[in-house]
Amino acid sequence: MRNSKRSFSFVLATLMALVLVLSACGGKDNNAAEGNTGTSTGGGSEKTVNLIWYTIGTPQKDVDRVMEEVSKYTKEKINATITMKMVDWGDYQQKMQVNVASGEPMDIIFTSAGGFDYVQNARKGAFMVLDDLLEQYGQDLKNTIDPAFLEGSKVDGHNYGIPANKELPQQEVWRFNKQFLDKYNLDISNVRSLESIEPLLKTIKENEPTITAFAMDKNYVPYVPYDYVVQNLPMAVKLDTTDYKIVNILETQEMKDALNLMRKYYKAGYIAPEAATTGSTSDLMTSSMWFMDRAQTQPSADNLWSQSYGYPVVSTPASDAIITNTSVQGSIMAISANSEYPEKAMEFLNLLNTDPVLRNMVDSGIEGVHYNKTDETHYENLPESKNYDMPSYSLGNNMLLYLNANDPDDKWEQFKTFNAAGVDSPILSFNFDSTKVASEMAAVQNVKEQYWSSLMTGTVEPDEFLPKAIEKFKEAGLDKVIAEAQTQLDAWRAANNK
Repeated sequence: MRNSKRSFSFVLATLMALVLVLSACGGKDNNAAEGNTGTSTGGGSEKTVNLIWYTIGTPQKDVDRVMEEVSKYTKEKINATITMKMVDWGDYQQKMQVNVASGEPMDIIFTSAGGFDYVQNARKGAFMVLDDLLEQYGQDLKNTIDPAFLEGSKVDGHNYGIPANKELPQQEVWRFNKQFLDKYNLDISNVRSLESIEPLLKTIKENEPTITAFAMDKNYVPYVPYDYVVQNLPMAVKLDTTDYKIVNILETQEMKDALNLMRKYYKAGYIAPEAATTGSTSDLMTSSMWFMDRAQTQPSADNLWSQSYGYPVVSTPASDAIITNTSVQGSIMAISANSEYPEKAMEFLNLLNTDPVLRNMVDSGIEGVHYNKTDETHYENLPESKNYDMPSYSLGNNMLLYLNANDPDDKWEQFKTFNAAGVDSPILSFNFDSTKVASEMAAVQNVKEQYWSSLMTGTVEPDEFLPKAIEKFKEAGLDKVIAEAQTQLDAWRAANNK
């Protein structure tokens, strides 16, 4: 009903604008009414609208400068301008919760399984149902994006956002600042587990005391072979499960062992003292004052990171490539339920995901200022790129992006191969509905804010704080939440013959 009302209002506004234009033709001068410049996609005259886009990432110095150029292009194409508001990694969840609750004007919102939770906020009504808008204004992007993303990001049978067309599986890697590998002749061929990185960390700490040996922010969680029912809450199913039992991840031996190792690394000085409160490690990456961290990979990721940071970065696997709800829902653009211009927002998302000129401008900045094209498909960064270094994964269809100098010509074919080879998580497409345990979920989230980061980064002693955290989670109602999730998972298994 809401969409119908907005469509009627849109038509009415267009008719009124037309009357104003015709009236102006009989006046002293023949200028159109203010704001009625540009041509809409339907060929008629309408008021140019400004779309407000909230996205995740360290705020960039040149974001307004780039959006000014983006707006010139989008005004010509769809008669809309763009204002981008960037919120830093560690602040995004809380900031967006406040924005939604306060009714802050927003049109497009970055969301994901792990950043401003896509499923939960869709169910809470933060995002608009896009089914009809997709059919009317998004046919081009529907024909472009891998169908697995659009299908896998449905919530209760409906699309609430447009996923980025990117890598489908989630694979963790250890990343290394190559200059230090070379300097100390360090071998990473046998590096895989959390234990295996210890000799490398020790070498760097002893020889490079001013370098952060193991870089991380407050969102870091040690990898264990489980899939989380809700990202970053202690409810998970083992990847090789046969019984589909949901467990408290903090009570598993795998996580206990990992937390003890993290504490050992922290006490040894491999981890920065402020890791549990650090919102982003971008300053470390810019300054090159780090040795290793953990990240999610994709084909030719090392080239991408090296190009972005301006020095060589290499990686090696830390996990298998698993297709999870987190990876399918790892980068989504939703339209705010309170958007004044949902039709125009969908027109923009359609253009962003199908138009290489727009997609590359949003990703890399202004040609000749932030980058230069070296041929039809490749580009190189210019010094000014340091003022516009964006997280590519969060900005739309990655497979429209120009290639870095060292990227293979078949990079996007490699993506398709990588996606096809991913192994499904046992709970892929299961989305927990927390409605019946909403108060418990809120209490569990509060406990998580109190204990999670300090435990995961090794900042506190697991022997002392892990039992406290487990007890606080139980007092908050975690067992009741897990029981409800288990009931829903059992019903989902039965319905899907799992």
